[in-house]
Amino acid sequence: MNRIYPDLQGKVAVVTGGSRGIGAATAYALAMSGAKVLVNGRDSAAIDATVKGIAAAGGTADGFAADSTDFAAVEAMRGHTESTLGPVEILAVFAGGGIAPPGPIERLTEEEWHSSVDGNLTATFLVLKSFLPGMKERRSGSIITMASTAGRQASQAPAPYAAAKAGIVMLTRHVAAETGPYGVRVNCVSPSAVRTERTARHMSPEAQEQVAALHPLRRLGTPEDVADATLFLASDASSWLTGLTIDVAGGRVMS
Repeated sequence: MNRIYPDLQGKVAVVTGGSRGIGAATAYALAMSGAKVLVNGRDSAAIDATVKGIAAAGGTADGFAADSTDFAAVEAMRGHTESTLGPVEILAVFAGGGIAPPGPIERLTEEEWHSSVDGNLTATFLVLKSFLPGMKERRSGSIITMASTAGRQASQAPAPYAAAKAGIVMLTRHVAAETGPYGVRVNCVSPSAVRTERTARHMSPEAQEQVAALHPLRRLGTPEDVADATLFLASDASSWLTGLTIDVAGGRVMS
């Protein structure tokens, strides 16, 4: 069950990558704390399902399909949000994508590299580029980006994905330093293995148990684990925190 933060009541939040998994859990959690949530993704059917689920639970949500690697589409999403829900005060930049196989880096194609880096790091940059001017002008806002333990320590993850996620960590710190004087906070959540539909498709139950055993807390994370950390960073409870990366990782990363 998600924590409730009363100070989020009535605030406008955007969750990119919000139609499934961690993003959907975060959109739901924000709505249950009273935020008005714009759910973004690329799959209109998945967006509609998430929006309807939030509405059925008594929350307020709208949806907008847009590819975060397309700046014009991101700008259209921002315009839609501002016209229907109001100025954005909370931004969860969780959209990620791209395909790159694991293996030696010399075997990667340029297309695989760009697909993963653009789908994660460039997508984060474009969303920040679109939403930051308004937040700076209003001198208020909380932004939460999404990294990964793959970007925090060496692993068997594909190199482009790891590099992109590490880039998001540093981009978060840079933007936090830049926007702090304007009253805008920017922090990052960095999950380890999380039990999602994607995990179930790509990992057998036995493999999931093996991965869980690598974590000191001896379990995989849940989307709600990451959503709870995100709500904390979005709320006034973290009002003196910026440039921080929280490893929501069951102890897998300790730094």
